Amino acid sequence: MTDANTRLQPGDTAPDFTLPDADGKEVRLSEVLASTGKRVVLYFYPAAMTPGCTTEACDFRDNLRDFDTAGLTVLGVSPDAPEKLARFREKEGLTFPLLGDPDKGVLTAYGAFGEKKNYGRVVQGVIRSTLVIGTDGTVEKAFYNVKATGHVDRVKRELGV
Repeated sequence: MTDANTRLQPGDTAPDFTLPDADGKEVRLSEVLASTGKRVVLYFYPAAMTPGCTTEACDFRDNLRDFDTAGLTVLGVSPDAPEKLARFREKEGLTFPLLGDPDKGVLTAYGAFGEKKNYGRVVQGVIRSTLVIGTDGTVEKAFYNVKATGHVDRVKRELGV
């Protein structure tokens, strides 16, 4: 299905998309880039309210001021429905948009869904990934198969935040 050949690389145009947020409001990537004038840190995670995803989301939450100061907006994407994202946001006090992609179309377009190893078995699923998208809609950085713990610090280091 998805392999290294379909993953986005720096210099590629980021596919535009519209997804519902935790409140069911439509969020369009191109509009976020245009209205904020900020680059976007777009991270893909497997499932709200699971241990690794909670760790990663809380790390982004706790570092949001640093990203904002550096001119970056954070968006999280998972295959969860808006209702579950709303519960996750409330439970963890998340202050950045969480977007739902139940049909996995955006996840697939970004190379963040496909074959992965899970406890030694090859399965189809969400590949924990983060992409940094410039204000012109171009991919600046792409991180695939990342670990939840310590990933936000790595992104900050790579971006000089």
